[in-house]
Amino acid sequence: MSKLLSLRNRWLVIAHDLLWIPLAIWASFWLRFNLSEVPPIYLQPLHLLITISIPLQLLVFWYFGLYRGIWRFASIPDLLRILQAVLAGVLLSFILMFVLQRLEGIPRSVLVLYPVILVMGLATPRLFYRWLKDRHLNLKVSERKRALLIGAGQAGELLVRDLLKSGPYVVAGFLDDAERRQGQEIHGVRVIGKLSDLEKVVSRHGVEVVLLAIPSASHQTIQSVVRRCQQMHVQCRILPSVAELADGRVEVSRLRSVQIEDLLGRDTIELDYAGIHQLIAGQTVLVTGAGGSIGSELCRQILHQKPAALLLLDHGEFNLYTIDLELKPAGEQSGVAVSAILGDIRDEVRMRWLIEHFRPAIIFNAAAYKHVPLVEENPAEGIKTNVLGTCQLADLAVEFGVKKFVQVSTDKAVNPTNVMGASKRTAEIYCQNLNRRAETTAFITTRFGNVLGSAGSVVPLFRKQIEAGGPVTVTHPDITRYFMTIPEAVSLILQAGSMGHGGEIFVLDMGKPVKIVELAEQMIRLTGLEPGHDIEIRFTGLRPGEKLYEELFHDSEKLAATGHAKIMLSGSREVDWQLMQQGLQSLREACATRDINLLHRNLKQLVPEFSSGLLKDGAS
Repeated sequence: MSKLLSLRNRWLVIAHDLLWIPLAIWASFWLRFNLSEVPPIYLQPLHLLITISIPLQLLVFWYFGLYRGIWRFASIPDLLRILQAVLAGVLLSFILMFVLQRLEGIPRSVLVLYPVILVMGLATPRLFYRWLKDRHLNLKVSERKRALLIGAGQAGELLVRDLLKSGPYVVAGFLDDAERRQGQEIHGVRVIGKLSDLEKVVSRHGVEVVLLAIPSASHQTIQSVVRRCQQMHVQCRILPSVAELADGRVEVSRLRSVQIEDLLGRDTIELDYAGIHQLIAGQTVLVTGAGGSIGSELCRQILHQKPAALLLLDHGEFNLYTIDLELKPAGEQSGVAVSAILGDIRDEVRMRWLIEHFRPAIIFNAAAYKHVPLVEENPAEGIKTNVLGTCQLADLAVEFGVKKFVQVSTDKAVNPTNVMGASKRTAEIYCQNLNRRAETTAFITTRFGNVLGSAGSVVPLFRKQIEAGGPVTVTHPDITRYFMTIPEAVSLILQAGSMGHGGEIFVLDMGKPVKIVELAEQMIRLTGLEPGHDIEIRFTGLRPGEKLYEELFHDSEKLAATGHAKIMLSGSREVDWQLMQQGLQSLREACATRDINLLHRNLKQLVPEFSSGLLKDGAS
């Protein structure tokens, strides 16, 4: 039935276009003779021109694809096709008329008027039909919310076009701070003010939802708009960031609710993509912890840089299966061999086979136990992975000539008060000092704060608590943390890998730390609820090993600028290599006996700034 309907519509379009050919010819002659009757002497060439033009023009219309387009979506490309088809058909018709009768009886003005009228006759009904559909055949206006668009740039233009075509909103207007855009219209929608006029415009036009259509908007701008919308009890929706809109499509379906990442993330960092591509393209790359939040995003971004092979290593079967299922089809399309490898960096035999068999040129070590309270309760397991497993993997990298080893670290490694932080600091020290002894392998460390939305982080926990109706638990009213998004953290890791020559610790300028209680309040408000009234915030006290605030570098570490404005370089600490090896052996023995006090004392010897509750209490 649908095929018959489509065939019928196509024949109606063809009939419409064929009808316009004689109409355009008659109209051009009629206009030539000042809207009066065409003299009889011109009737014979007029009829001959019609007879020639109809079949000839139809063939040209078909050739140029006029009947592949749909009137409902008629646009500039369709208009260009009509223009090309008409000009080609008219040219062929007049050439044939010249051959037959030297264009006798064809006024010269007709040569211009005929194609102009025919183009107008073919294009106008198509565009009018689209306008009619866009304006009058959508959802009933009474059923659609009144929306205000913020941002009259390219994204705003694409969004309003989609809204007029099929959107669930009636657009009241644009707000844009650009002076030159004030009073202008985009697809019939006017720019009616600046961002400072938000409250006034919302009230005057009965706006029910604000649509933020600036993918490159700063987080300060997003925070301001969201806060003001909350105060007015108006819904706020947002287009994803530039990175999320990498395919360039801006559609109503892309609009989403504002998330905490939009408010707490920081402005996009400019990266040296050429340097990153040069690092990875054509290389075999191993990512450990590939199923984790950082590791999986590392794999996604690395795949875009076209390595020769991408090795996904994880000891968690389901996490590895998930990222492999996601990336393998993309790898096949781009010619990258993606291999999922079950294994643990603690397993020396498995790691030796892996590196010897695949010979990776670059290793990104994102495998770690990172949850502070869990590692505090299970210190031996944390040390076996974060210290012994990392050191073993680093040694194998040197043995098999890996070019670069990028160690993923944390701000908790600075002045650590917990086993997790001390274990990561030990790994930093080992990699930096091994770099001095390695001839072919460059060891590079990246250090950053908490990652929004990563497994085990505070954001998913708060979301679950809010969905359950509360309470939202915060350990201390004054506790603060640095935050960054997962893509941003991974971008730092890749940038550090391309910039580093060996032995460096790269630290991201993470801006101002965020109070966790304010984070909880913002997340509650984003759900339309009020903290303290609808959802309780409960303070539970600091957990073992937890600090009120985190630091990005130690007092004794000298910071230096790099070629990147947002990335700093921390100085390294040189240690006696023999003592380092003895300390690691002591850790192995303490892990084997599960002697927690001994573990803490051994960590203290390797990381003198380590301060734990057991050490403070003088436990032996």
